[in-house]
Amino acid sequence: MAWMYILECADGSYYVGSTKDIKRRLMEHQSGLGANYTSRRLPVKLVYSEEFERVADAFAREKQVQNWSRAKREALINSEPEKLPALAKKKFPKKDESVVE
Repeated sequence: MAWMYILECADGSYYVGSTKDIKRRLMEHQSGLGANYTSRRLPVKLVYSEEFERVADAFAREKQVQNWSRAKREALINSEPEKLPALAKKKFPKKDESVVE
């Protein structure tokens, strides 16, 4: 089995990772032996995880979620999948029509 997981760091930021052994990996993060990112933001708390049969699938999901906005990650963490499509839409500023060229 493999997992994609999200940690909440002491500074409120999120860290997304994947592993074959989630208990060992969480202990590594908490002890400062995990990623450099989390070692500077201890303590960390597991706030979300998904289990996969294949490591490659967990890693692919990790890469997908790493590219998400904070709002989209929070919708996933809070079990609000209905919010994900709207949060995936890019918001582009409207051109100011009052400007004369």
